[in-house]
Amino acid sequence: MTTTFTNCQLFDGEKTMVQPHAWFTVDDTGKLTARGTGAAPASEHTVDLAGQYVMPGMINAHTHITMNPAVGSGDTGVDEVTATVRAVNSLHDLLKSGVTYIRECGCTFNIDVTLEKLRAEGKLPKVPNILPSGQPFSITGGHGDLPNFGKLVDSPDEMRKAVRTALRDGVKAVKLMATGGVMTPGDFMDDPQLTIEEMQVAVAETHHKAHIVAAHAEGNPGIYNALKAGVDSIEHGCYVNDEEIDMMLKQGTYLTPTFVAAWTIPTFGPGKMPDWEVKKSTDAWDDICKNVMHAWHRGVKITLGTDAGTPLNDFSMTPVEFQLMVENGATPYEALHTSQNSAALLQIDDEYGSLVPGHYADFLVLKQNPLVDVKAVQQPDKAVYKSGIQVY
Repeated sequence: MTTTFTNCQLFDGEKTMVQPHAWFTVDDTGKLTARGTGAAPASEHTVDLAGQYVMPGMINAHTHITMNPAVGSGDTGVDEVTATVRAVNSLHDLLKSGVTYIRECGCTFNIDVTLEKLRAEGKLPKVPNILPSGQPFSITGGHGDLPNFGKLVDSPDEMRKAVRTALRDGVKAVKLMATGGVMTPGDFMDDPQLTIEEMQVAVAETHHKAHIVAAHAEGNPGIYNALKAGVDSIEHGCYVNDEEIDMMLKQGTYLTPTFVAAWTIPTFGPGKMPDWEVKKSTDAWDDICKNVMHAWHRGVKITLGTDAGTPLNDFSMTPVEFQLMVENGATPYEALHTSQNSAALLQIDDEYGSLVPGHYADFLVLKQNPLVDVKAVQQPDKAVYKSGIQVY
């Protein structure tokens, strides 16, 4: 059955403007087949959107669905059943917020691999598509060395076997821990962890399978090491410098800043989170904004990602990432376009990320124009559609 959605103001994710008096048709595969303005063609089913604003569903390239944002450590030490229930609830919250596709960026027990298989088989309704990473790869004592969380490797040979095993088991987006971070008390953002040689092995094995590699890399020399290893995206990049920006531009490396993750702890953490954790984030916030936006101004491709699941950073907050980018100098269109950059990084932009014929009809219906006020995407009761079917 074909469905034509009529009477909407359409932001397709590509043009820098809203197309007024728009319509679009979706076929029984869930893809757009046609769109236009004015009088809509006849269709088996018609949905009048009452002049509201339509935009593509958000593509969040950095989440942690098994983590508990109410606990500073992420609470990764729970059993597999508890972690799975938590992950399913997190996925529902993400979809309700308007996120229709995620790249999971570190998951206990490789739960994301199983959940994506169930989703693809139609056995797990009302969740986003998942590009699974499974457990992240970390040195012993490193940023991923949390209960049930990281896969610990301490040599290139250990990395090679671990990555090959993960790819065999269904991982599609390998995650490497190149530096320390905020959530682990024994290290700092500028502590280098995995070596260039260890990460090069991971990149080579993953690229052999045409999949992608992300590096948690907050400070230096870890950012530099990850870029030398050839990763596809730098996650956080708090202290990225001009030499590294030159490398990113040359190599086509993406940057996922996760502004929300850095903002929530100093904003909501005092009195709730350990003092050492609040201090780490508070000290870094201004530097993160300055360095990331400098990279963006120089042309580095910024993706949409929130690190959802980290402290006080729940699974409803993806739209706030747009707000924080606008507050740091981007236009609403430029902030929203980070979601399309996520689609390109995830290698899904031939079918997702824009509302054009041939793409899946994953879209949001808003009361206000997000190109005028990007906070319009934060509307709590927005309608969310997956493949042309309303799920919230």
